Amino acid sequence: MEWALPAPYVMTITVEARAIDSFGHVNNGEYLRWIERISWAHSEVLGLDLARYRALDRAMVVHRHELDYLAPAFEGDTLALATWIVECDQRLSLTRRFQLKRESDGKTLLNARTRFVCAALSTGRPQRLPEEYRRIYGSAVVSEPEGSG
Repeated sequence: MEWALPAPYVMTITVEARAIDSFGHVNNGEYLRWIERISWAHSEVLGLDLARYRALDRAMVVHRHELDYLAPAFEGDTLALATWIVECDQRLSLTRRFQLKRESDGKTLLNARTRFVCAALSTGRPQRLPEEYRRIYGSAVVSEPEGSG
């Protein structure tokens, strides 16, 4: 499958009946759930799971979602959701990019970006990225071509 950027972390999704809304396609809110799932899964593969977040008293919390819905998905569709970390400012934030494709025809159904900021779990207040986050997330950054973001 061709992706917008190289070396994505990819999760396969089979659309279940519970994801379908009254219009007969995947509900918009489901895409956010999938984005959250793949973000966690990718972080875990990189070595930053929930236990590590708790040990460091830091979390990456959503500051902004941007979702461009390009085409609907339907019950039974097999989808491939890709993510990349495209920015890590080494201070407070990181940005992920997402692309959702239907496997049967390779059509892109969704392009999205999420900006996360670092916050202390104990207070909810913004905090600098711990060195471990800077190192791990920073080394996972994939550069976007000029004008693609």
